[in-house]
Amino acid sequence: MKKVLVIQLGPFGDALLTTSYFETLKRRLSAAKLYYLVKEPYHKILKDHPFIDNLIIIKKQKGLRYISERIKIIRKIHREKFDLVIDQQNMPSSQQITFFSHAKFRLGYADARLSFVYNLKAQRGKKRYSASSKYDILGPLEIKEEPYKLYFNIGKDSCQYVEKWLEHQNINKQEYVCISPGSPVKRKKWKLTNYAELADLIQEKTRYNIVLLWGPREFQDIETIRSRMKTEPIIAPATDLNQAAALLKKCKLLICNDGGLNHLAVATETPTLAIFGNTDPEVWSPASVFPRHHHLYIAGFNSENDNSFGISPEMAYEEVQRILKYLDLKVATNEN
Repeated sequence: MKKVLVIQLGPFGDALLTTSYFETLKRRLSAAKLYYLVKEPYHKILKDHPFIDNLIIIKKQKGLRYISERIKIIRKIHREKFDLVIDQQNMPSSQQITFFSHAKFRLGYADARLSFVYNLKAQRGKKRYSASSKYDILGPLEIKEEPYKLYFNIGKDSCQYVEKWLEHQNINKQEYVCISPGSPVKRKKWKLTNYAELADLIQEKTRYNIVLLWGPREFQDIETIRSRMKTEPIIAPATDLNQAAALLKKCKLLICNDGGLNHLAVATETPTLAIFGNTDPEVWSPASVFPRHHHLYIAGFNSENDNSFGISPEMAYEEVQRILKYLDLKVATNEN
């Protein structure tokens, strides 16, 4: 194998999670260059990845330009003459690219709807954290799951941006807890009033400041939480993905919904507490693989019309207390 292409067009979380097996793949196929095909803007999470040799990026287009861009990408993939294409996406859009790549080996899941495009077919394994289950597709290559890390390169400029902001706010490293209440998926969002009450409990009963972290189209949620709080939180500045990662890298704990930021925190090695509603933590929580990550979930709770998820601010605070106590004890043990 001289050239291998992995296809995962997006979104951010899946683009990051798919890289879980890249270190193993590079070691087992040591002579191969590893390419990754992804759409804009999801390529940002893969910049300067230590095990990706080349990123192939599909530009974000609409209408006829979208069709033109797809034809251009298919031609490019065909010209590259890949030995192996791994279709991690397993959707018609990625299967089309896989089929026309004319790669000698085309690898995908046997249960995919158009699996005839693959001449190597993988079987899905047992249900587990999504980053771990990505290994299942490597079954036909006789590559099994190994201990892994998720990688995200934080730029020097982003670190300086965050350090300057923390200094201006007079906050020391690891003296703040980040709360990120947003999500592009409404049904994943824990009640904003619950976040407000939890933030008050943390600021009233611990030494930690609360920093409210927000992304595009999420600032209104932050304003709602702030208006419902009795104590005064610190509002994070506008950040891009890289700057947000730099902010997470320096915080004590991230509290968030189930989503991409929870997985990004795995890469930044930031402890987390994720609030789960109607998504499955067995699949989407990193807690089963990475001990610094935690979640709250009430199995069987009908969250269809109740986005408290059956989890009160007091329940969440008890878990925060337990995590902070453990982290403080670990710091003290390391210092001694």
